[in-house]
Amino acid sequence: MPARAGNAAAAKPNERTVTITRAFDAPRDRVFKAWTDAGRIAQWWAPRGFAIPVCEADPRPGGAFRLCMRWAERGDYWMRGRYAEIVAPERIVIRGVASDAEDRPRLEAIIDVTFAEQGSGTTMTVTTTARGSGEIAAAMLDGMEEGWNQTIDHLGLHLAQYR
Repeated sequence: MPARAGNAAAAKPNERTVTITRAFDAPRDRVFKAWTDAGRIAQWWAPRGFAIPVCEADPRPGGAFRLCMRWAERGDYWMRGRYAEIVAPERIVIRGVASDAEDRPRLEAIIDVTFAEQGSGTTMTVTTTARGSGEIAAAMLDGMEEGWNQTIDHLGLHLAQYR
């Protein structure tokens, strides 16, 4: 007897992978530094409507990554983790946990970023795979692509300031 589609979906944990590629008119080392310097990360890493009151980055394998995204209406959302891989200025991999506004861990995430020279600019690809269980995790996953697109828009604006 064939399995019903609903049964297969119910057995699988909430998981989503989002891949976004963007080209920037900025040298690769500048784009890479925007991902590894805590002061710069705090200027761009968040969707619209969020502020970054706390950002810590120790960009080396095993180094800590900690970021608070504050949404005035709904509170703080945290991303805490470790740099799993750093290959300057080519690749960054961060493994972390995203927490909800009550600081409860909701998603485990792997953020894999590559940087390729494209003439005098850079093509960056961000692939994020996140998984979690429950309704709040599902809602966070549903908004993941839009959130990353807005965040990368902010990165583009940030990079434009350093031309």
